Amino acid sequence: MTIFDSQVQPPGVNIVGAPFGIPINELIAVGALLLVAALLARLGRRIGLPTIPFFMATGILLGPGTPGPVLIDDPAVIEFLATMGLVLLLFHLGVEFPLEQVRASGGRLVLAAFTYIGLNVSGGIVFGLFLGWGVGEALVIGGALGISSSAIVTKLLIELRRLANAETPLILGIIVVEDLFLALYLSLLTPILGDAESPLALVVDIGTSFLFLLVLLVVARFGGRVIAAVIRSREEELLTIGVVGLVFLVAGTSAELGVSDAIGALMIGLVVSRTSLKDRVERVVLPLRDVFAAVFFIAFGLTIDVRELGSVVLPALLAVLLTVTLNVIAGVIAARMYRLNQRAAANISLTLLGRGEFSLILASLAIAAGLDERIGPFVALYLLILAVLSPLAASRSHVLARILPDRLFRGNFTYVRELTTSAECTHLDSLVVDEPDGPLECRRCREDGLEWVHLRLCTSCGNIACCDDSPGRHATEHFTASGHPIIASAEPGETWRFCYVDELLLPDSATGTSDPAVSDGPLR
Repeated sequence: MTIFDSQVQPPGVNIVGAPFGIPINELIAVGALLLVAALLARLGRRIGLPTIPFFMATGILLGPGTPGPVLIDDPAVIEFLATMGLVLLLFHLGVEFPLEQVRASGGRLVLAAFTYIGLNVSGGIVFGLFLGWGVGEALVIGGALGISSSAIVTKLLIELRRLANAETPLILGIIVVEDLFLALYLSLLTPILGDAESPLALVVDIGTSFLFLLVLLVVARFGGRVIAAVIRSREEELLTIGVVGLVFLVAGTSAELGVSDAIGALMIGLVVSRTSLKDRVERVVLPLRDVFAAVFFIAFGLTIDVRELGSVVLPALLAVLLTVTLNVIAGVIAARMYRLNQRAAANISLTLLGRGEFSLILASLAIAAGLDERIGPFVALYLLILAVLSPLAASRSHVLARILPDRLFRGNFTYVRELTTSAECTHLDSLVVDEPDGPLECRRCREDGLEWVHLRLCTSCGNIACCDDSPGRHATEHFTASGHPIIASAEPGETWRFCYVDELLLPDSATGTSDPAVSDGPLR
């Protein structure tokens, strides 16, 4: 007997009407899905697109909701593998979570992050209510539209070479706080989507959810040594087995208590992150996370019926428009709080535009809870559109920077709005002068009988010269002749500096900002 024997079907075989009428079992189906997903994602990476939408598209294309070859006719077949992917994804996120960084970042970062989250999530909830699909559906849509994808945002920062930008710590801080918010949001949402029989039962469920969170936070604070002792091993193999067992045990217990298994996985990840095993655990779990998380995204795609996409095209397009609008507003507010310019605001807005794993987690909860069947296709189409739009928009953020008016920012950035503010310059060793070596005047203009508009200070030698809006353009002439790379504004109240060689706007050394105050003059 073989798996190709049409008379006798071994356990797990699904007849899916494949070419030549050959039935395939779960191993063949999952293997083929993963291979196709990897090939599609590799093509996507070549054009700068994230992988998650291609995993999801694989499930859609080869699932029961699309005409053509069907590798798995019932998504429930791989439901457990998908749950493993979700659990490992959230656990790894918890292990990576830089809790100390959030504590040390201060109130301004937390305020900026919750401003971003508040605008996007509340806007998403209002949009969900506007669609009229139901209150539970609106809460799911709010989270799906409101929380950025950590994976997509981080990859964009790396690929666009913006890790040294002045706004990048703010972007990373926002996605870190979003991860923490996700835990709270899931804790609230899971009981609401459950089958509580009365308002009192709902309150009890929510209380149980938050109590479970509190217990795990206490364990994270005081029980790290005990957890480390349970899973510690010098052998990577035994460490991996112990960690996975711990994660599944806590996630399963969480589910039994009526709390999302994803929350249990995230919180036990936070516990492990506070142990001495953090780096080793992160390393051994990463490959497992990548494989099974891909299965989770594929499994979500398998639930999508392409015939239902037509009914959600308009809502998905409106949701994308809403997300872009709210992101721009939130980006401007964050940049204003940190005294950054238009380019930084555009980078914040468009880099955080990507949505991915968290939106799918929330949509999966909605599907499991039996909410409106349009939620799945809606989130899928929304993510597919943003998967293309977000990297393209982020790479062209200078276009948005051109149209953001100065009045939205704390200072006049007319001449520097498109310049990247960088926290890293290769010529900072030339910053040896911060005061002029003579009177505040352009001596060359005096000698030639010319008038200057604004004055610039050479930070290498202290020379004062006129800007590029002045007839003489003597500051640029001085750079060309001397090779001194960095100038600073010599105008009262202005603190910005600019590197000619790197063509970067530099943050002020004292404040960490790049605010050119109320300058009406050009950069150089």
